[in-house]
Amino acid sequence: MRVLLADSHCQVRWALRTAIHEEPGWAVTGEVSRGEQCLSRVLALKPDLILLEWDLPGRPADQLLSALHALPARPRIIVLGSRPELRETALAAGADEFVCTAEPPEQLLDVLHARGGNQPEVALVT
Repeated sequence: MRVLLADSHCQVRWALRTAIHEEPGWAVTGEVSRGEQCLSRVLALKPDLILLEWDLPGRPADQLLSALHALPARPRIIVLGSRPELRETALAAGADEFVCTAEPPEQLLDVLHARGGNQPEVALVT
């Protein structure tokens, strides 16, 4: 499974790349750090799953989610946010799942396994 990550923080991208690299059968294929870059990378890479920072600069996440939902082969989308109260907003905007970045990293890995199966290929969009 191909996964695309969109996050503006280089430390978060590094941590996610490191965690994903440790998972057997997973591969990182790309990164973006701004919202306006995300859609073009999704079109180019055709990921099955996107990890999307809610506060990604350049394009509001709710607008980006709407554009992603309009794609013919829509990827699943996990929104990452720093505030747990964003969960309902992100899900209402079209996210398939929400993970608070204040949670332990195992929380995100559990969600990835549940949403992505056992062998995703990961494309980082930051």
